[in-house]
Amino acid sequence: MSEELEQIQASYREGDTQFQLAGGEAGCMKLSNDFYDQMEILPEAKHILSLHPADLTESRKKFGLFLCGYLNGPERYEQEYGPIQLAPAHSHIPIGTDEKEAWLLCMKKALELQTYPETFKNFLMKRFAIPAERCRNRP
Repeated sequence: MSEELEQIQASYREGDTQFQLAGGEAGCMKLSNDFYDQMEILPEAKHILSLHPADLTESRKKFGLFLCGYLNGPERYEQEYGPIQLAPAHSHIPIGTDEKEAWLLCMKKALELQTYPETFKNFLMKRFAIPAERCRNRP
């Protein structure tokens, strides 16, 4: 990675820069909705969609609120639902490599719909790979 790119990505870790670049709470909700829209249309995501409730309204809301805090903004999820630990929260769902990869594909496609700088999209994909792996509970 070039030194310039490293500096740009380091700047994303400062304060609430990620939250602001994502468009604040409205941007986090948009990313969540675009993510779930992708889950509903991508054939590769059919299985992980089946692991969700038929009505995705609450899932969309929870994920959007989670994103606010995950992107270093206000802890909206915690304010409304209490603290979250991703792995235990998903332990009842069988998540293997295929499910993780389908989830990441949905996120990649959702990020492609955002007007974020490409360096920020790439940064976020690397960030999202970490919790995606932590939620994996099957080989």
